[in-house]
Amino acid sequence: MEVSSLMIEKPITVSDRTSVQEAIYLMEENGIRHLPVVNQSQKLVGWVTLGDMKQGLLPAVVTGLSLADLMIKDPITVHPDADIETAARLIFEKKIGGMPVVDGNDKVVGVITVTDILGAFIKIMGILSNGLIIDVDVGEREDGFENVSRIIRDNGGQIVSVGIAPDSPSANGRTIHHFRLKKCPEQPIVKALKEGGYNVFSSS
Repeated sequence: MEVSSLMIEKPITVSDRTSVQEAIYLMEENGIRHLPVVNQSQKLVGWVTLGDMKQGLLPAVVTGLSLADLMIKDPITVHPDADIETAARLIFEKKIGGMPVVDGNDKVVGVITVTDILGAFIKIMGILSNGLIIDVDVGEREDGFENVSRIIRDNGGQIVSVGIAPDSPSANGRTIHHFRLKKCPEQPIVKALKEGGYNVFSSS
C-alpha cells in the first residue's frame, strides 16, 4: 500500500507570510493539527503544528514573531510512491504526528498523519470487526503456521488477519501468533488445535 492511497490530497496550506493567529484559526476551523508552508509554486518551505502555533501565539503578539520564525524549516517528508510502512516507521521513530507528502520537485501533494496510518492498520487487521481472536504457539516446525491455519479453516474458521507479538509470554519463550477470525463457533477450533498438539494460550 502506497502513501498516496492514504494521504489527505490537496491539503490546506499557508505561506510564510500567514499570521500565527490565522494559522491557528485555519487548523481549528478545519479540525487539523498540521499545515504545510509553501511558496508561490506550492513547493514546501516549512511545516507548522497547532501545538507550536499556540505556544508561539503570545510571543508573536508581544514581539512580532511571525509564522516563518516558528515553523519547522526542514521538516521530515515522504514521497507519495513510498510504501505506508516507510511513513509509519518515520512517524514512530521521529515521534511526530504527521508529515507533508512531496513529489520529486518538493511540491506538496498531500499530508499523512498518524491517524491515517492507524486507520489503515485497524482496517487491515479487522480490529473493528465483530470476530474472534485465538492466540496460538505454532511451534518450531517450519510448517507450524501452515498447519495451524489449515486446522482453523478445516474447523469453520475464516482468517481475517494474523499478528505476531515478539515479546508475548509463552512456553520456552516462543512467539505467539494472534489469529483474528470472522465470528464463528470457537470451541471446535480450539479443541482441534489442542488435539493437533498446539498450545492455545487464549481465545476471545
